[in-house]
Amino acid sequence: MKKFKVTIEKSLILGLTAVHFLSSCGKGIPEESTTTVVSDKVFSVEEVLEMVAIENDVTRTLYTKGIVGAGKKQGLKFDEDWQDDKVEAGPLPALFLRGVSSSIRKSSVPLGLYLGSDFPINASNKFEGKQAELFKEIKKNQKPQFFYDDAQKVHTAMFADLAVAAPCVNCHNDHVSTSKKDWKLGDVMGATTWQYPSDSLSYKEAVGVLNAYRNGTKDIYNAYLAEIAAFKSSPKPSIGKTWPTKGFYLPTAEVFIDSVRKLTSYKSLEVLVKKGAPVTIAN
Repeated sequence: MKKFKVTIEKSLILGLTAVHFLSSCGKGIPEESTTTVVSDKVFSVEEVLEMVAIENDVTRTLYTKGIVGAGKKQGLKFDEDWQDDKVEAGPLPALFLRGVSSSIRKSSVPLGLYLGSDFPINASNKFEGKQAELFKEIKKNQKPQFFYDDAQKVHTAMFADLAVAAPCVNCHNDHVSTSKKDWKLGDVMGATTWQYPSDSLSYKEAVGVLNAYRNGTKDIYNAYLAEIAAFKSSPKPSIGKTWPTKGFYLPTAEVFIDSVRKLTSYKSLEVLVKKGAPVTIAN
């Protein structure tokens, strides 16, 4: 039996085809005078934001553990001032996310991405109002929270941001501006907040959201590699297919993103199956 690599885009195509096929089954042949109008909005905003949130969780965990954590053991440095000309280092996980967010804002996709907390290092990232209220629930059960932001006219989704690796805990506990010094692995440190103006999305719009996030990931990772290329006094790791767990190496952006895709494609398929779309991969 042949095995096929299934990307999120292919999964969405399969799911969308199945949804339209199923919607036409069991209804008989319409009379000639009947006009059937089928909306192209097949995904709820909650489903799409949950898909991209899952990919973000995998991306950040992979970057935090596979790049930052493993990289530090090999001598790589990471700093909040990594883009300063005098600093030869890479972005910390929170700044990696900020880079993704910045790239998305420059795209044509109206997707918002933010990271907040009740004990942020940067005071401007402290949750207020409705988000502060919902974050209390997230800390209790780690379940996503969805609401419509009347002030900004956007649908909003909040997802727990956990301390998944020692670098997260150590950085926040030791930071000069921290307001909390007893973080532990597994703690809910904050929440990633996603915003989108529409309550439903077409296949094209859903793929656009995922691609905007992936392009943002690629942009910030390439910015990190460009920073390394400009190092003047620090040693430069070899860039290729090998990860820092194997030595003084870093994967290319393509290798990094491909690893994320392999880990998230199944989860995206799950979302489609829950919609009643039987997706089968055959030989």
